[in-house]
This record gives sequence, structure tokens and C-alpha cells, in this order.
Amino acid sequence: MLVESFLRYIRYEKNLSTHTVLSYKNDLFQFKTFLETLASGCELQQVTPEQVREWIASLAESGLSARSISRKVSSLRAFYRYLMAQSIVTGSPVKDVRVPKVRKKLPVYLRRDTMDELLDDVSYGDDFEGVRDKLIIEMFYNTGIRRAELIGLKDDDVRADEIKVTGKRNKQRLVPYGAELAGMIAEYRKVRSEAGYPDSEYFFIKKDGEPLYPQLVYRVVKRALSQVSTLEKRSPHVLRHTFASVMLNNGAGLNSVKELLGHHSLASTEVYTHITFEELKQSYNQAFPKREP
Repeated sequence: MLVESFLRYIRYEKNLSTHTVLSYKNDLFQFKTFLETLASGCELQQVTPEQVREWIASLAESGLSARSISRKVSSLRAFYRYLMAQSIVTGSPVKDVRVPKVRKKLPVYLRRDTMDELLDDVSYGDDFEGVRDKLIIEMFYNTGIRRAELIGLKDDDVRADEIKVTGKRNKQRLVPYGAELAGMIAEYRKVRSEAGYPDSEYFFIKKDGEPLYPQLVYRVVKRALSQVSTLEKRSPHVLRHTFASVMLNNGAGLNSVKELLGHHSLASTEVYTHITFEELKQSYNQAFPKREP
């Protein structure tokens, strides 16, 4: 009952996405199942830090990554913060529990020459789907929006020189774009109208007029990236990372990039400074190669 109450709270009061709520649900029910295996048995209101540590140890022994363990413990922290706010418990058993250190991975992105090849040399076709798919690639690269945000764009969200993006927790932001993308948007609207959908509710649609779905967008991006890159990861997020790195490499401020990406905190954006620093090091090493002794 406590878990269900918490899930309703984060869904309807905190307005978290269905996907996020499901992750919390899976983590918390997994913890409940673990408690049932303990010889002593335990209710959620009576959990001790030692039992939380036992759970973490069991997750590590099962081969779960440090990142996944950290996420599960974060779910537990949020749950006990809620119980404390409801005066159901007086303290959190997770408060002083340490989790395995997560090594941050640098975002995967495309270099400028590869991006130029993707936009200029890959053939997408001149039919409705070809024009749409090319615009999907350009939209990701020029605006840095997420896949769900692109799918959710309504037709009137795409304006003359900016798009209104609805991000996580339904937070909205405006993202500007330039003349080249504007021309491609106009061309797409033209072929969409010719296909019989001049007044579509959603901006991006399938040939049958229905909205796009996540796997379709993923396939569009992966198919295009596969023609120019050998990167193992070839998802829409790679283009989002590329947008951020290009912005920073061309002098954009960290706060500006944060706002454009719709990040909740500056810490999420700061990871991209590592990309630009790596590029700077490569440029330096090319200009000043090591001398042979």
C-alpha cells in the first residue's frame, strides 16, 4: 500500500513520466521481494541501514552494474523521503548508505566531418518519407531535442524561427533554429500536404497520418548513422550530444546550452565540457606532436 501511494504521488503530483514511474515501481518491488527473503522478515517502515546494505551487496553479487545499483538506491531514497514527509517514518535507512562509485561515461557524439557527410552525402530520397527522415536528422542536430520531444511536437509548436518543446515533467522551452532548417521544414510541410495531411495535429507523422513512435525514429537515425559511422551507439541521443558539443566548441555558454537542452541542473550539462576538452587536447597534440628523443 505504501509503494502504491508513493507511485500515485510521483505520477500525479510530481508529474513524472509513465516510464520513470515504472522504473520506481520495479525497483521498490524488487526491494520488497528482497526483504521477504530475509530470515528476520521486515516491513518497509522498519527497514534498517544494514538491510539496505545487504540488498546492495546482493545486487552487486548478481552482476548488476554500479550505475544500475545507484539508480535503484536513488529510488529507495526518494521513497523514504516521501514516507518521512508523510510522517510514516521518522528517518531514512538509506541516508548514510554509500553506493558503488559510478564512473561517468563521456557522451558519444559525431565529429564535424562525419556530421557533414551525414547531412550532405547520405541519400534519403525525395518522397514523403525521405524528406521527413532527412528533417528528423536535421532537427535532432540543429536543436538537440530528445526523441520523445520530437515525437510529441504538435504542428503549431513548430514556428517561423523557433520550436516550442515540451520536455521532462511537462516543462516547456523555446529552441531557435536557422534559415536552412526553416527551408527544410517548409519543404516537409509541402510534401506532407501533398500526401493528404495539410492540417496534421502532430508535426511529424507516418504515411498513414498517424504520429511517429519511438522505434521508428530510432531506426531512421540508426540507418542514417550506419552509412557514415562505425560507432557502436547510433541513436537519436548521439545527435543530441553532437549538438551540445558543437554549441560549446563554438563559444556558447554552459548555461545557454543547459537551457536549450532542457536540463534540470547544470551538472547534467557540464559533462559536455569534457568532450570539448578532449577535442582541445587532440588539436594541441596535432599542432605540437611529441618529439622523438
